[in-house]
This record gives sequence, C-alpha cells and structure tokens, in this order.
Amino acid sequence: MDIQDLVLPSVAALVPYEPGKPIEEVQRELGVEPIKLASNENPLGPSPRAVAALRAALDDLNRYPDGASFNLIRRLGELHGVTANHIFVACGSVEVLNLIAYLFIRPGFNAVSSEHAFAIYQLVTAASGGEFRAAPMQAYAFDLDAIADLIDEHTRVVFLANPNNPTGTIYRRQAWERFLARVPDHVVIVADEAYFEFVRDADYPNALNYLSAQPKLIVLRTFSKIYGLAGLRVGYAVADPKFVRLLHNVRQPFNVNLLAQAAVAAALDDHEHVRRTLEVNREGMEFIERELRRLKVRFVPSHANFIMADVGDGRKTFDALLQEGVIVRPLGAYALPRHVRVSIGLPEENQRFIDALTRILGRAA
Repeated sequence: MDIQDLVLPSVAALVPYEPGKPIEEVQRELGVEPIKLASNENPLGPSPRAVAALRAALDDLNRYPDGASFNLIRRLGELHGVTANHIFVACGSVEVLNLIAYLFIRPGFNAVSSEHAFAIYQLVTAASGGEFRAAPMQAYAFDLDAIADLIDEHTRVVFLANPNNPTGTIYRRQAWERFLARVPDHVVIVADEAYFEFVRDADYPNALNYLSAQPKLIVLRTFSKIYGLAGLRVGYAVADPKFVRLLHNVRQPFNVNLLAQAAVAAALDDHEHVRRTLEVNREGMEFIERELRRLKVRFVPSHANFIMADVGDGRKTFDALLQEGVIVRPLGAYALPRHVRVSIGLPEENQRFIDALTRILGRAA
C-alpha cells in the first residue's frame, strides 16, 4: 500500500504553501544583493523595544517559557478592553487557523470563504477532511452576500480576511453587518485582521467591536506586520472565553517561546515604531501607485502594506524582476496568473522596483 493511501485524500492532494523566495537563495543564484518585496514584511525592521527585550531575555534560554503566556495575555486584554479569558496567543495566527479547523471541521462539513483568499484557509480545511467552498469576488473584494449564499447546514466555519491577502481589498461596515445578520447559529466566523492597522478607510468595520453581540466570532491579529516581528511567529485571537478554552484544549504546550513572549510584550509600547511604519507605508504606497499609473500598469487599490498589480504574465514578470535582484510574489497559486504582489518597502527599495519594472516593460514593448 502506498503511503498516500494511509491519509485522507484531501491531505494527499494538498500542495504545500510556498513562502516568498528568501534573500539568501537569490543572492547565491545571482551573486547580487537583492531586495525582498515578496512577503509583506516591515521594511523598517523589528520594533527596537522588542529587540532590547530579546537581548535582556537571552540569559533565560535554559528555562521553558511561561506556558500560559500570562504577561502577554494580560497586556493584550488591557489593550483591547477585555479580560484575559478572551485572549489566546499562538505561534502566528496561522496556528489559530489550524486549531480552528481541527476543532470544527471534519469530513462531511464545509468551510466557506472567497476565491483569491489567503491560501491557508483552503489548506487547513482540506487537512481536516472538510470541503472548501469559495464564492466569487466582486472587483477583487470579498462579496459577503455571495459568501453567505454558500452557507448551508453542513457549514461550520467562514474565513474572512479584512484586508485580504493577496488583493489588499476590504469589505465595509454595511456589508459586514448585513452578513452577520444572515449567518446561522451553527457557524463560526473567523475575522482575520492581520493588516488592520494599515487601513485608513472610515467605513472599515473593526471586528472587535462586534464580539459581545456575536458569540461565535473569533478575531485574529498578528505581530508579524506592523511590529516587524514576523521571524518570531506570534499571533493571537480575541474571542468568547468558551472559544479560548477550546483552543487551549488542543494547542501544544509552550506554543509561544520565551523570546517571542518578551519581544512582543515590549513591542506593544513601541508607538513610535508603529507611527513610522504607517508613515513609510503611506508614502511608499502613494509612490508606487503613481508610478504604476505612469507605466500604465493596472493595479488594485490596497488597504494593506502591499499592492497587487496586473502585469499580464505574473510568473514571467517575477522571473524578470528576479534577474534584476527584486523579489516579488507571483500569484498563480491564487488563480491570479496575470498578477504579482509587491510589498511596500523603503523609498530606495520602491524606486529600485519601479526602475526594474520600467526596464522589463521597455524590453517587452
């Protein structure tokens, strides 16, 4: 019997998640110092306060971390005006997604989301043996009415990203509230807000404001983006205490390491780093949008720290940019073969991307 016959067919058919190409690999291949604009990382680097806390914690590496993440959970509860029982911290928000699927999805049940949504939603659903249903988008944005139409008696989870990766689009308050009114009681709503700090739209519905009225709502946040701590892998959920207890039932012990706990707790006080990150992102987004218009390259207006551009052939453009030492993200895996996703970088990185794209388009003309 083949080893694949011993696992769920949905698991055997999975394609592993493909992260952005690392800088070191490109440097080895090309012999040049590349820039990475592929993984929506903070171009300013990590929070300086977090780095200082990391250094201070190094002498305690012989100790296991606090298995309850007591200090970090307390800080997050204070930040969001909820009790510690409403907070669950994890090894990245992806761990929470895995645990949600483990808890609620199994063969015979389904999860609903959108086409072109974060790839992990489909992956965790399939890994649990469930059916993944994707509603069509409307102007590259989640169509919440279409998503609600796909819910049936076998639906257990709805995955929503706001803003969505990789499109950068959001859904707004009226559509969100209309959606909440339609979701039946047996469905868990996951509001994935990994990029919410970057949104400036006044009609953006912060899902945390709906927790008290929606007991089956779980809101995800991360330290990877705005705080520049992607390498530490810390995310968290805010939810009803009954949810949090279930997540604790199935998580691994010591799932957030000692250094990560110390660093992210310190990052919460680094308001200057957050301010500078938002400023650099706003200015960089305005520059890239202006230059893409000049180059007559269509793009989707973004509410995050990246922008999705229609370059005609995403893989070909990715390869050409790679030869120029610029790493972006092709989106064929998201059924968007014409597009690439470009993270907003430092001013000199944004300029280097535009210069490289200009040369590539000139050669193609």
